[in-house]
Amino acid sequence: MRDSSLSLPSLATTVTGTGPALLLAHGATGSIEGNFAPVLPALAAAHTVVAPDYPGSGRTPAADAPWDLDALTDAVVDSAVRRGVERFALLGFSLGTQVAVRAAVRHPERVTALVLTAGFARPDDHLLGLLPGWRAEEPPALRPHLDLIPFLDVTADLSEVGVPTLVIATTADSLVLPEGSHALAAGIRGARYTEIDSDHVVMVERPQEWLEQVLGFLRSLPSSSSDGEAGKAGKAGKVREGE
Repeated sequence: MRDSSLSLPSLATTVTGTGPALLLAHGATGSIEGNFAPVLPALAAAHTVVAPDYPGSGRTPAADAPWDLDALTDAVVDSAVRRGVERFALLGFSLGTQVAVRAAVRHPERVTALVLTAGFARPDDHLLGLLPGWRAEEPPALRPHLDLIPFLDVTADLSEVGVPTLVIATTADSLVLPEGSHALAAGIRGARYTEIDSDHVVMVERPQEWLEQVLGFLRSLPSSSSDGEAGKAGKAGKVREGE
């Protein structure tokens, strides 16, 4: 059991766009820029996008001790709340799907909908087997992302998710097998499920196909699920950098 009492550094966060709020949660060893750059303009054209980088990614300093999923989830949610964005849809990719699911259960008053891309409820043997080689390739600041993966398991959280959810499986994924998305969709009541023939970072490999699915889902939500408060941070429609 990891110690969740560690206070993570404030996450460097960009807020851009106008419209219903959309909080992003990126993948392990990734960043907002690395995972979402090709799709950010289209997302911000329809939404106030809140985009934090995890500790050690982007401009966020590394944490000084190991951290757990609850600490990361709280830091991601706090990155929006600190900037006046009180309610939001949450879009998670890979490790970010774990953050998104845990946020929906841990902060139900804030999360209005979920989009889960290339995710998993818990790591399988395939993913765990890749970790030693993956870890050797990453700089020290990013290794805590990978050290977290063996401890992840949101299986028990899935039945507690009470918001509209879209699950996108990447069927040619060499990192997180599509069975991970199958488990997410099966465990969340009423979840919509779709597939894209892509490797892991589908937002880079097939951005238009991914955007069509994501934006279509977000547009389809009832107003009570899609009107997350953008707050003052995004109403000007300009990029704002957080600390």
